[in-house]
Amino acid sequence: MSSASPSGPLLVLVPRGDGPGRLAAVPGVRAVPYDPADPVPPAAGRDAEAVVVDGSDVPATLELLGRLPRLRLVQTLSAGFDAWEGRVPDGVAISNVRGAHGRATAELAVALLLAHVRELPRFGAAQARGAWAPTVTASLAGARVLLLGAGDLARHAAAMLAPFGARTTLVGRTARDGVVALADVDALLPAQDAVVCVLPLNDATRGVIDAAFLARLRDGAIVVNAGRGPLVDTDALLAELRAGRLRAALDVTDPEPLPAGHPLWDAPGLLVTPHVGGDTTGAEDRQWRVAAEALAAFARGERPATLVAGDLP
Repeated sequence: MSSASPSGPLLVLVPRGDGPGRLAAVPGVRAVPYDPADPVPPAAGRDAEAVVVDGSDVPATLELLGRLPRLRLVQTLSAGFDAWEGRVPDGVAISNVRGAHGRATAELAVALLLAHVRELPRFGAAQARGAWAPTVTASLAGARVLLLGAGDLARHAAAMLAPFGARTTLVGRTARDGVVALADVDALLPAQDAVVCVLPLNDATRGVIDAAFLARLRDGAIVVNAGRGPLVDTDALLAELRAGRLRAALDVTDPEPLPAGHPLWDAPGLLVTPHVGGDTTGAEDRQWRVAAEALAAFARGERPATLVAGDLP
């Protein structure tokens, strides 16, 4: 494990801009700025043992990582790490900023679900027509909501849904107290009023919401994806939306960004937001605080609490 002593401070490459300043007060860390679009590391950072990545230019940054012989840790500024998993050099671990965006993203997921339940798109369209069009809607009280995910984001969503009277079920990779295994989810689907997907993206979860999954949902069910776009089979979802059988809300899409003219834009019963789940006031402060804590732990020779891939001896 790396350490700030006796060989000196931990050398960390940090995206240029205010990145170095964000780590200036972290004990045992020396931050060196780099350009994420430049695959050549700066001369002062060629011995870096850690790199903070922002995802602005993944191919160039991956090439840069491969040119750092002492690299041990990649620290993301997002909770998602699928862009880096399996692509960083061998022996390099990955730490994310779990906890920085969970509450904000859960808030948006619940807002999107509530918008559909109380039919806000219908009332918005009526307002645009200048029409007073009251109607009776459903309610979250007593609604059965399946949360695909059992981590920070899913638990925040469950806590937010509880005061509405919704009945939530968490689904994780493995079964444990209060969590159903993903492999056993099929039997639960026909009883659900809504599915909120906040899973991480990996080989096991890619396309988890496919045609067979959607077909098991009851008529009128709502699908919300606030995880990663490829968790949902776009064509299968479009087929259900066009049939009018399901409704959906997507903060993430496949492809992403969603190009002009894509059929999702005008799909019936669909709400789309442009991957803004974590984009709230103070988001940058939160992500850098978590990243700084992880790097400080690494500099002390400890295992960062937010390590998500690989390991550190």
